[in-house]
Amino acid sequence: MLAVIVSGLAIGAVYAAAALAYNVMFSTSKVLSVTTGHLFMLGSVFGAWFIGTLGWPIPLGLLGAIAVGAAFGWLTEIVAVRRVLARSDEHLWLLSTLALATMGQQAVGLWWGTEPRPFPRLIEQDFASGLADQKYWLPIGLVLVLALGLELFYRGTLWGKLFQATSEDAFAARARGIATDRVRSFSYLLAGALGGLAGFAAGQLTFAFFALGLQLTLFGFIALAVGGLGSNLGALVGGTALGLLSSVASYFFGGEFQHTIAVGLLMVVLLVKPEGLFGAKRVRPV
Repeated sequence: MLAVIVSGLAIGAVYAAAALAYNVMFSTSKVLSVTTGHLFMLGSVFGAWFIGTLGWPIPLGLLGAIAVGAAFGWLTEIVAVRRVLARSDEHLWLLSTLALATMGQQAVGLWWGTEPRPFPRLIEQDFASGLADQKYWLPIGLVLVLALGLELFYRGTLWGKLFQATSEDAFAARARGIATDRVRSFSYLLAGALGGLAGFAAGQLTFAFFALGLQLTLFGFIALAVGGLGSNLGALVGGTALGLLSSVASYFFGGEFQHTIAVGLLMVVLLVKPEGLFGAKRVRPV
């Protein structure tokens, strides 16, 4: 049973990282991009390609995976978000980001192949095995560092303050001279870099698989909704809860019940607390 818990914590950390990426992009655009999970997929696939196929050193492969994720995040904002928001078609972003995610996934599938491939070991002289294996503690440690780093970024940097100002009221931010389009582009680039980093760190757990993106997009969104939109603490709690429940469900009932448990958790939380466990209530003036 301990193995089930450790596995659940590790996969929950991946879901939490996806929820964090959602938060970063949503903070400046109010868009829940369908490409979120594909940032992780690109990090794992290109990380495996850089290290395993091209023979790059691990640090260089890591930088390459981060760069690919950042580029795709920036491309998402340019191609699928900016023009939609400029036309004020607020809900068309769902179709535009879905189209970009689908094209990206199929392109990777044609190039990389449709079968999951193992990710190279990142720590060569790792004598730990079983529950202490690096494939478990790397994603867990990384998501904690990401959450802490984002909090420090928001509170202690100029760009973090610009993110918060744009999130609170983009119109007022523009009126005060803030280039909100540039802030939004940077947020997508940052989310892409975080996704590429997380996909690289979790590659040994998730494998390098072209169809990984859609699953992480779905489960990351559920973790976000459970924890509360805009809350990094909520992302951690929601992702952890979802990972543990999915792992326990797979152990007792089989892997086919993972999605049932995930949707069930979402429904229960939304019925009890529609804004999520740590989300703030949004009041709309009428």
